[in-house]
Amino acid sequence: MDDLNDWIGCLGGHPQTITPNLDRLAASGILFNNAHCPAPACNPCRSAIFTGRSPHRSGMYDNRQAMREIMPTEVLIPQHFRNNGYRASGSGKMLHYFIEAASWDEYYPAAETENPLPDSADPKVRPASLPRGGPWQYVDTDWAALDMTDEEFGGDWLTAKYVSEQLNQKHDKPFFLACGLYRPHEPWFVPKKYFEPFPLESIQLPPGYKPNDLDDVPAVGASAARNRYFAHIQEQGQWKQGIQGYLASIHFADAMLGRVLDALEASPNADNTIVVLWSDHGWQLGEKEHWQKYTPWRAVTRVPLMVRVPAGISTALPSGTAAGTVCDAPVNLLSLYPTLIDLCGLPKKSGNDGPSILPLLSDPANQDWTHSSVTYLSKPGSYSASNRTHQYIHYYDGSEELYDLESDPYEWTNLASLPSSEAMLDAFRRDAPKDFHERVEPSVDSLVKLPWFPSQGKNPPVSVPDGNKFPIFFTNKRAAAVELCLVEASGQVSMKATVDAGSRETQRSRPGEVWLIRDAGTHLSLGHFVVDDRTAEAIIPAAVAK
Repeated sequence: MDDLNDWIGCLGGHPQTITPNLDRLAASGILFNNAHCPAPACNPCRSAIFTGRSPHRSGMYDNRQAMREIMPTEVLIPQHFRNNGYRASGSGKMLHYFIEAASWDEYYPAAETENPLPDSADPKVRPASLPRGGPWQYVDTDWAALDMTDEEFGGDWLTAKYVSEQLNQKHDKPFFLACGLYRPHEPWFVPKKYFEPFPLESIQLPPGYKPNDLDDVPAVGASAARNRYFAHIQEQGQWKQGIQGYLASIHFADAMLGRVLDALEASPNADNTIVVLWSDHGWQLGEKEHWQKYTPWRAVTRVPLMVRVPAGISTALPSGTAAGTVCDAPVNLLSLYPTLIDLCGLPKKSGNDGPSILPLLSDPANQDWTHSSVTYLSKPGSYSASNRTHQYIHYYDGSEELYDLESDPYEWTNLASLPSSEAMLDAFRRDAPKDFHERVEPSVDSLVKLPWFPSQGKNPPVSVPDGNKFPIFFTNKRAAAVELCLVEASGQVSMKATVDAGSRETQRSRPGEVWLIRDAGTHLSLGHFVVDDRTAEAIIPAAVAK
């Protein structure tokens, strides 16, 4: 489940959440209430899980990177199972917006499309609720109750349908089946019946919210927290609407999970199927003045993790998992790969960086578990580590945070500067990762592409710059040189560079800036690009429309 924090009944993250199916799955197996993600973003987290490689070993730290550019030969979990006699099928988002067709026997949508998301009926007019604060804002930060049925909405309903059909079949071979539910990932568009249990006037703010909670946070952490989203949402008077949308999306995703669990229980595979449920990372909805993910605090690093193993199907765990058990040991999703290998009796896969949690599945109270759980941020040297009682944060500049989770579960009081904390700090520092792979820059070819707007005799819009600078790569596919011209906010056009035919030029730019492309010989306008919220490639097409 995508972007799901601890706002589920059995983890107690928000008193209004409605998650009967997550709760019944937890009650039927082991709930890990101190589980954390390898990275607080979809791409590095999912890449780490499916390859078994930790971000600090691979150099895969953020969403802009391409997994196969960084780890071209790592065998993914479904392929390892296929190599050992299993059939691998899946549906929905498992990797970061691609399928990796070569690692699966079948997929829905079709694997060759490399688009894992089934179509959904989003509103025709966007934004539906939250006005976009500027080009810096992710366009899908939005929410709405849709007047339609689950089937009419599609999306996760179609994923649950496909997975349920696979479960209902009799299989000649053992199977690995992946179900990637996209909600509660943004945008928070779901059928209105999932909004109805959460009347706006009843919405409660996040229990972990505290005004001025960044006062004792190091500057680098406070800067990352204040990413403009929360301030914009407050300015628009939409904080409670956003919370409502998130709760509704969790409720919808839980219902889709229920369809899958019902299908499994009614299927011929009910008694010999291991079930693992996880979320790639959590989400902040105003805690520490932050909205989104990407941060080192528990609201983002901590994730739901549930494991159910029926008795008599695993030689490594013959008695199966004890129903209704809660384990508070610090564990990490990086451990899923080696754990599944152990449970299914497959050959080990070299290079797995996480320890198998099989000892905890056998004995959830196991006090010999000495591992801490580490979440790696986007800059090498920055990470968050959890043990049974404390959470420690280390930033690349050497600044630190320390929280006592037993007395301060919402991390309101940073203890790092207190002399009494030295022993705990020393323990975390001693066990901390020492070597960090440098961040591997994505190739230009793997970047998102800016839309091309042909001139058609019209003047381009003026720039409305808003945000920090980052590189934009201009690739000239024409047979003649072009000029790169920045359209200033005043409307003045400033020529910045010439790009020869078949060449590429890099310019640092800000969200909202407009780049006019002119023929270098005639100085006639060919078209323009508008910079969005991230590094991108701007391809000047070979055949320019008149």
